[in-house]
Amino acid sequence: MAKARAIPPRACPVAAFQKMISGKYKLRIVWDLKDGPRRYGEIRSGLLRGAEGSAEITPRVLSRELKALTMSGLIDRKDFGEVPPKVEYRLTRKGRSFVPVVAAIREWGERNLGETAALADAAE
Repeated sequence: MAKARAIPPRACPVAAFQKMISGKYKLRIVWDLKDGPRRYGEIRSGLLRGAEGSAEITPRVLSRELKALTMSGLIDRKDFGEVPPKVEYRLTRKGRSFVPVVAAIREWGERNLGETAALADAAE
């Protein structure tokens, strides 16, 4: 009698997606790159815009988030090999396909979280 081969478990796409985008800044970085390539400092200043009540992002954290996004294939890093260093980040094809997802999350937040924040403020 032949042994039944175990079917390798498939990763849950939701869990894999969650792991890929986990982190405080990844979605905001992808959203900031939707309009074209950005240098490190431009990305950093973009993260600080409109970030009410959030602490300034440290260079170490930003570098870690950019590296993780590069490793996941959402962004590409281009090093120009110049001194001082010039590096640009841009969305890959995979990253560009993710922008509508971030836009949908943003729209949902505008519709649903604005009233939640107003209710929380009224309760105080």
